[in-house]
Amino acid sequence: MIRFATVGDNCMDVYEELGQVYGGGNPLNVSVYLRRLGEEVSYSGVVGTDKYGEIMLKMLRDRGIDVSHVQVVDGSTAITKVIVRDGERIFSAYEGGVMDHYKLREEDFDFLASHDIIISGIWGEIHPDLPRLHAMGTPIAFDFSDQPNHPVVEQAMPYVDYAFFSWGDAEVDEELMAFMKKQHARGPKMVITTLGINGSVCYDGQQFHRFGIIPCQVVDTMGAGDSFIAGFLRGIMLGNDIPTSMKMGAENSSVTLQYQGAW
Repeated sequence: MIRFATVGDNCMDVYEELGQVYGGGNPLNVSVYLRRLGEEVSYSGVVGTDKYGEIMLKMLRDRGIDVSHVQVVDGSTAITKVIVRDGERIFSAYEGGVMDHYKLREEDFDFLASHDIIISGIWGEIHPDLPRLHAMGTPIAFDFSDQPNHPVVEQAMPYVDYAFFSWGDAEVDEELMAFMKKQHARGPKMVITTLGINGSVCYDGQQFHRFGIIPCQVVDTMGAGDSFIAGFLRGIMLGNDIPTSMKMGAENSSVTLQYQGAW
């Protein structure tokens, strides 16, 4: 059994218009999607002592996710206020709460390195610790979201094995390919970019691989990219080739697109 470690940001996605709340945050979402696919997974992060922290932990435990390294700190759990327009989610406000000061503890390093792969992202606050985690030998996947020019890109890239970006609904063009080649030269084994309705593209240092989408009825796009990451990484860790892994990512994403909220 492959052991996946997810670590970093979490938040409660609060749909005020609908009177509903859902768990969210890139690594936390990925943990849920990997568990949905039947994999063994842990989530490390921080929640507050408020009701949202309790809800978050219960949601994860109910899904069979290891939360033994989730810190519970006095204060408020991070929240993102969300509205939905024509099937597209729009973030209206974010309150970081205890997530703003999240730091890995000494005991977290060995725990994370005991897994087969570590998965995090640009908002997870762990990029200062990537050099140490990288030196421990466990592969690292990192989602840079739609922030190609963020300072964390340059800081984190040398210590990442699988680098993910989101490029909206763009087409693959010379500018994008040049960007992916540049990032690959900084160290990752693969650079993967999701393109919304145009699917995804992966550069492995030798060639560009492309895959489209799995058609479905879109209800809410929240979590679609994170679902792709989970499916893709599962494919890679199972020993599948890149095209098959891209298909697995698209298939997993199509499931998430058909319901409200990330999960």
